[in-house]
Amino acid sequence: MSSSMTSADLREIFLSAQESDLTRLMAVFFSFLLVVTVLWLVRRRALQEEYTPIWMGVALALLILSLRSDWLHAITRAMGAWTTSSALFFLGELFLVAICLNYAVRLSRASLRLKNLAQEVALLRAQMERLEARGES
Repeated sequence: MSSSMTSADLREIFLSAQESDLTRLMAVFFSFLLVVTVLWLVRRRALQEEYTPIWMGVALALLILSLRSDWLHAITRAMGAWTTSSALFFLGELFLVAICLNYAVRLSRASLRLKNLAQEVALLRAQMERLEARGES
């Protein structure tokens, strides 16, 4: 009789393993700490209001997932991941890519505005020099 396990059996073992109480407590603590940190940064005006919903959404989602680990297991199963940590890392990477894309768009817009502003200043400077030259003659 063969006792070899298939990859599906191994995946099921990984997914059925329960995390320790300490792990869950740390997840809740750090998720709550992120919520408090975001609110503190907004209060000090170090984080702009336009970013607050994004970061509060992330912080609250992490807090909910740390309190409801069955939801995290369901997401992990739906994604086809082997462990909840790999699912969290993957979702974190997607979030970081979205943030990087957002900043690339903002940087492109700022660069275009800066170029247009420099051109307008150059035109105004040339116009002032022409007016000054007329006034002197």
